[in-house]
Order: sequence, then C-alpha cells, then structure tokens
Amino acid sequence: MAFEKACALADVTEEAALAVTLGRYDVAVARDGDEVFAIENTCSHAAVALSEGEVADGTVECWLHGSCFDLRTGKPTHLPATEPVAIFPVEVRGTDVYVDTETTLNGVTPQ
Repeated sequence: MAFEKACALADVTEEAALAVTLGRYDVAVARDGDEVFAIENTCSHAAVALSEGEVADGTVECWLHGSCFDLRTGKPTHLPATEPVAIFPVEVRGTDVYVDTETTLNGVTPQ
C-alpha cells in the first residue's frame, strides 16, 4: 500500500467532508464519530463534488440531486445514483490522516 498524507485530523469535521487531491484522484475525507473515511469525491450520478454535500449517519449526500453514498462501502443509499463510488484505505497516524489511492476497498475504479 502507498499511503500519503491527506490532511490533519483536526481539519475533518463530522458535518462536512474535506476535499483533497492525492495524485490524480480527488478524494473526500469524512468522519463518522471516531472513524475516518476516504471516498471518491465525484458523484457517480452527476459528476459533482461529494465534499460539497452533508455528512450524516455514515453517509455523504450529493448536494445537486440528493444521492447518498455509504462511507464504508461506497454504495448509493438514496437515488438517483445507482452506481457506487470508490472508497480508499485510511490510516490515522497521530494527528494526521493518510490515504492510499492506489487501492480501493470496494473494487470500484475511480473516475
């Protein structure tokens, strides 16, 4: 695995995802309680930034049409999206968040 620093843990709130670019991928880093997740930052329905939507109950909502994606699986939990988005391995090291964009946890190839 090839983890690289994405952000400081303090920069990730529970209400919103943080947009970061790692290599050639745009990633949304989000929190659900004490867990931190990295999900592809592009809605599979409308190709807009998921980081601009709300994070709640383990999902991130696309602000444009209301599609929701599970932070753990990348699967859509609310229409109109029907295709999952990639999710990436995350490690919290001290006060920093590291993400591996060379590997997806759900087998989805990022856009």
